[in-house]
Amino acid sequence: MPPMRRKADLPQKTCASCGRPFAWRKKWEKVWDEVRYCSDRCRSDAKRKR
Repeated sequence: MPPMRRKADLPQKTCASCGRPFAWRKKWEKVWDEVRYCSDRCRSDAKRKR
């Protein structure tokens, strides 16, 4: 079993829509470089603004 990581040790990004920081999630493991938004709501808001 791999050692536990604290949330503070995980990589972070800033949301392109709301500007808030968000941390890495396991479900984003393979696509972390492509993730731009912190949530589905921010992603849909960004598409609506276009």
